[in-house]
This record gives sequence, C-alpha cells and structure tokens, in this order.
Amino acid sequence: MRAVGWVVVVPVKGTDLSKTRLADLPASVEFRRRLALAFALDTITAITAAAGVVEVLVVTGDPESAAALARLGTDTLPVTTVPDPGDGLNTAILRGVALARTRRPAAAIAAITADLPSLTTVDVDDALRLAMGHPTAFIADADATGTTTVTVQPGFALTPRFGPGSAAAHAASGMIALPIPLESSIRHDVDTPTDLEATSATFGPHTRRTLDSGRGAGETA
Repeated sequence: MRAVGWVVVVPVKGTDLSKTRLADLPASVEFRRRLALAFALDTITAITAAAGVVEVLVVTGDPESAAALARLGTDTLPVTTVPDPGDGLNTAILRGVALARTRRPAAAIAAITADLPSLTTVDVDDALRLAMGHPTAFIADADATGTTTVTVQPGFALTPRFGPGSAAAHAASGMIALPIPLESSIRHDVDTPTDLEATSATFGPHTRRTLDSGRGAGETA
C-alpha cells in the first residue's frame, strides 16, 4: 500500500520530570517545565506546516501541555492530544502509532521527539521525503548515538527503541538510517545545557520568548 500523507506522533512529558538533564542550569523546575513546553511548541509548529502532514498526535499526560499544543491545530490539520499511558517514551509512541493506524490506516507515520526547538519545516519535508522510500527508518541525533525520529510505512510494524544508544539499537533492528546532513535541524535535539548553548541562535519564537522571560525573572539559560 502506498502511503497517503503522514501522521506525526510527538510524545510530550509535560511534567516536573521534563528535561531533567537540564537540571544543571541555574533555573527552577518550573522554568525547565516552561522551557520544555516551548521546545514542543516550536517543534510542532514546524511539523504542522510540512507538506504531506495530515495530522499531529501529541501523546502527553499533562493537561496544560495538551491544551497549549492542541491550539496549534487548524480545521485542515488537527493537533490531537492522546493520554500518555505513563510507561515511558517507547510506550507513548506506540500508543500514538496505534491511534494513527486506527484513524488513518493509509498514512505513513513518523514519531518525532518534542525537544527540537530549532526545527524547520524545510528539514521536516526533506526527512519525510527520504523516509517515504523505506518500510522503517530513523534519524540519528547530532551525536549519532541517540534518535530524534522514527518512521514506518503502512503495513509494516514499528518497534521504537528510544533510550541510551538508541541509534545503534534502531539500526540493529533493521531500520534504515536516513542520510540526513549533520546541520539539519531535525538532528539537533536539546537535552543538556551544552545543547542549549550550541543551538540557541536558531531557536523558534516560543523558546526564545521563554528564555528571554526567564532571564528577566532571574533564571539563567
């Protein structure tokens, strides 16, 4: 079956556990929570403008995040929130994939992490175009150890393996590593203060506003 459009699944923690690896920042838990939501807002804003994306499914257990992210949807491209089963990232993605296949069985599915505040629509378009030629595929992060994106075509199974060493785990499972250039924004997730500093010049507007408001309130990022 040839895929008709893309459904993109985006897992969003949206709790005080969000971005725990940013704990070294001299900033409050509440600020890190707002920053994680800003990352997700910028990530999903870029995704919703991509050609071929017909729906975004946000898997989250946080009502505040769900409400904020759902407002990014339109009449022609909904952003639908899905309850997080609460058993980790891979389970959250599988919940979104199962719903996507129920709602739009002819669509291809991509699961993209919510911590890509520099993500551009052009880079999403390029990645999905490359992924369309493979039953399952993944995109490694900038360090080539983690993963930012996994994709699956209709009629094929997806077993996400996010976690330490996920790029190697996805490759070992038979997924195709997409040849995405290192400079592509879809490879630059933000997990640590070093990541935050390295990519700050290209952040989207939600993240920039959150950082600016944090500095004004005495938070440092």
